[in-house]
Amino acid sequence: MNIGLIKNKRFSVLGAGRSGIGVSKLLHKNDAIVFLSDNLPAEKLHYFKEDEFKKFGISYELGNNSRKVFDTDYIVTSPGIYPDSEILIEAAKRNIKIVSEVEVAGWFCSVPVIAITGTNGKTTTTELIGAILKSAGFHVLICGNVGLAFSEIIDKINKTSVVVLEVSSFQLEYIYDFKPDVSLILNITPDHIDWHGTFEKYAEAKFKINRNQDKENLLVINYDDLYLQKNTGRFGSKLGAFSVTKFSDNIIRVKSYISKGKIFYEAGSQEEIILSNEIFLRGTHNLMNSMAAILAVKHFDVPASLIKSTLKTFKGVEHRIEFVRALSGIEFYNDSKATNYDSLYVALESFGRNIILIMGGKKGADNFEKVSKLMNERVKLICAIGQSKDVIYENYKDSVKTLKFDSLKEAAEFAYEKALSGDYVLFSPGYKSFDMFDNFEHRGKVFKEIVNSLKAK
Repeated sequence: MNIGLIKNKRFSVLGAGRSGIGVSKLLHKNDAIVFLSDNLPAEKLHYFKEDEFKKFGISYELGNNSRKVFDTDYIVTSPGIYPDSEILIEAAKRNIKIVSEVEVAGWFCSVPVIAITGTNGKTTTTELIGAILKSAGFHVLICGNVGLAFSEIIDKINKTSVVVLEVSSFQLEYIYDFKPDVSLILNITPDHIDWHGTFEKYAEAKFKINRNQDKENLLVINYDDLYLQKNTGRFGSKLGAFSVTKFSDNIIRVKSYISKGKIFYEAGSQEEIILSNEIFLRGTHNLMNSMAAILAVKHFDVPASLIKSTLKTFKGVEHRIEFVRALSGIEFYNDSKATNYDSLYVALESFGRNIILIMGGKKGADNFEKVSKLMNERVKLICAIGQSKDVIYENYKDSVKTLKFDSLKEAAEFAYEKALSGDYVLFSPGYKSFDMFDNFEHRGKVFKEIVNSLKAK
């Protein structure tokens, strides 16, 4: 998009969340005609400030989506609005172009973008890439589904900036010109099928991250993800891949892999980066996140010494296998961000035996088979909570000691009471949080408050 053509173009922005507010301000500042619409009332919107919008002179409506939203050239849609919703179907019938906030913000971004997507691991990898680039002296702007919206950081860009952007399948569904310099697809497993309709449509949305990349740009994929591996031939950019083992593939131009306990980077010649056991973060999944980050930052010629020093000290992100405290020889970990069984599997795989697991949440998709082996081998007690506690109990009661609790507080206190020195109390729900909490952040915060209030035995 030539941003000079935006002047006097009409944009209806659906949703007054962080990204909707940010993109409304960005478009208004660049002389577009903006109308913001949200069907929620003002008191239920966390970020919207009426005085601010009145000061800017941006038109808006709250409490409903009126027909006025169709008096526009573009609709900027929110991830909270499903593709088969009445409002988007009507917009398509009227030939109104539907775009995401990421698409619009990309029109105004004049510096390199590293975009990260995948079913799991996005936030950790995004933050890790940002930390490595900061150590190398870049002005790093981390945004997207972590922290600020993409549209909120455009005014902060300078000539040394690199944007590190976590992007979801919802945002990628409606991109057209968005072109990251480096893109990463960390993995693809079934998720958000209710929004996309099928797994294939979900995967196609993820693949759009590479839609406009050319041979000067880099796409990084997980070579151990068989679905990604079998699709390598479809991508039109320079291709990089990472794996827990050394591999050979003529399509892959740059690689990162583990061999004899060491992580290597290979682009014509082999370069040792770090011993795998020197990485601070636990688990095989974090080795893979680390290799993905290595491939991304090497595109910007970051030296191995700086990558190594960051990998040895980077402590991860809040709510993702986050160490909370050690008490009476027992370690407590907050993994509230585990909202599905893929994430639960990763958490269980990160520890040895002696796990007391607190799990459960809003009823949803189960995948007991995926975690059953780890449950049987590593978990000594399951404390089940939330709407899903009954189905968890029925599935595990005959193989792992399982108890049901009415609150997270009861479960956490009981887990501590029964834990012995050397045990891990792991809060990894495997379900979404909306049955008992506002979101996974709220859930994790409550867990940490409970744990930090416990007294030594």
